[in-house]
Amino acid sequence: MEGGWERARHISRRVARGAADAGRATVRATKATASGTVRATRATASGTARASKATARGARSVGKATRRLTYAGGAGRTGLGRLIELSAGNSACDAFVTVALASTVFFGVPVGEARGSVALYLVITMLPFALLAPFVGPILDRFRSGRRYVMAGTLFGRGLLCFAMAAAVGPGDLPTLFIGALGVLVLSKAYNVSRAAIMPSVLPADITLVSANARVALFTLVSAGVAVPVGAGLTAWLGSAMMLRVAMVGFLLLGVVAVRLPRHVDSPDMEEEGAPPRGRTLLKVGPAVAEAVWANVAIRVFSGFLLFFLLFLVQDEAVPWLAAAEPWARDPFFDIPKTIALLAGAAGLGGLAGAVVANWTRNHAPQLIVLATLAMTVVTAIVTAVFFGLWAALAISLVAAFAQELGKLALDAIVQREIGEEVRSSTFGVVEAVLQLAWVFGGLVGLVLSLTESSLAGLVTLSVALTAALGWLLVSRRKRVRATKADLRRRRAEAADPAGTAAAHAEPGARGGAATNGSAATNGSAATNGSTAGSAPAHEATSAYDEPAPYDETAPYDEPRGGEEPARKEKIDPTKPLTNPNG
Repeated sequence: MEGGWERARHISRRVARGAADAGRATVRATKATASGTVRATRATASGTARASKATARGARSVGKATRRLTYAGGAGRTGLGRLIELSAGNSACDAFVTVALASTVFFGVPVGEARGSVALYLVITMLPFALLAPFVGPILDRFRSGRRYVMAGTLFGRGLLCFAMAAAVGPGDLPTLFIGALGVLVLSKAYNVSRAAIMPSVLPADITLVSANARVALFTLVSAGVAVPVGAGLTAWLGSAMMLRVAMVGFLLLGVVAVRLPRHVDSPDMEEEGAPPRGRTLLKVGPAVAEAVWANVAIRVFSGFLLFFLLFLVQDEAVPWLAAAEPWARDPFFDIPKTIALLAGAAGLGGLAGAVVANWTRNHAPQLIVLATLAMTVVTAIVTAVFFGLWAALAISLVAAFAQELGKLALDAIVQREIGEEVRSSTFGVVEAVLQLAWVFGGLVGLVLSLTESSLAGLVTLSVALTAALGWLLVSRRKRVRATKADLRRRRAEAADPAGTAAAHAEPGARGGAATNGSAATNGSAATNGSTAGSAPAHEATSAYDEPAPYDETAPYDEPRGGEEPARKEKIDPTKPLTNPNG
């Protein structure tokens, strides 16, 4: 018994010593772990600080480089640089909203159901512009003295709508999402109309309208291209509701920036007392603007058609590189997602190229640019219909985006040059609505023709329509040029025969006819400057807004003949930027 207790004490001493040794080892391990954790925490904090400083330095460098580009050529003095930065931020926030709504509503829809959903979406987007277009422009024209606040209002309004849509994402309130998306779309178009209307007010002396519009378009495209992948990543991480809240904050901050634009952006109110407000339609914008609008309508139909036609052909695997009978005969790289990504990349590259080329063209006539882009789309559509394949599809996607961007920039320059300050916003409102409707119509046609699953049928139809539009515009332009030249020859013949002219003035109705002829001569001068594009006769197109063009000079046949007192011409208001001298 006594030996057993001794052994038990001996064992207990060993256990105690082992426990003590384990405790001391644990303490040492705890101290080492704590020391290592402290060192790791310090290293992590130091690395994070260094990364933050490097990121901040990179952001400052990018910001300074961007500021040098946006403020180049005197754009910083006139306010064009601020307008470019504001438009770039607006484009990025619009991209955030688009990505958030797309991930909420449109992803995961089966192909068979997608056609009906997309068609309904296109029709619904067409209706608000058809209803609101007659009102948006005149409303903006009535607030010419407060355009900064109008632009800020469109930004603040979109911020509030984003807040409402973010609250509707969780419960899946589709009516609220639809109404909010529609409001964002309308306010975005109103912002674009206001921005285009104030462009002549911030135009530096050394930059043309086409180049200034190209700068704005280039930065907006780049910002949208950066914002789309960033927005997609944030949406996947944080969700659509949080992405809409981020866009809300962006819109509210941009609204403050819009209010701080230079004061000369706002034009003074100079309404004529008793003068009725003048609206704008395609029949009243003048021949130069009408021709450019119809050419851009054809290009927009082409762009909308191509987007939905190619998208659903690829989804249905009705294209040559995806339609192989045996799975092993197909190219494993060019599957449906990669093909759509390639087509989207080609379209984005084409838009950037259009903005760059518009900036490079500088003083070239915008009317010729518009017709040249339409001719390029016709040739590309014909070649693609004959040699349709993957590379042809990429080429026509690039050309469609290029033509749409370049043609729209040239059209903006024509409107800003030809249309007076008092109705410029109305004109831009009509133009934006018509182009939107043309794009929607082209998308619906492409959607219907994609049901045939035949690339040849759709592309041939598109080629025929584009060729007919180009031919009609060229024939109309040729007729106007001939009519103008014939009128000039008749005027010069009358000026060279003073005896016959004096006899004509002796007739009872000759004096009224002489006044009419004088206006026609003025049109001849305008035609020389490239403003006679349209279907109106030469004697009806003194200018796009029924006022004498600032470049009308007194022609030799405008001199008084036979002692007759010369007709008094209307005076030009120097405060109205009727024509861009650099355009």
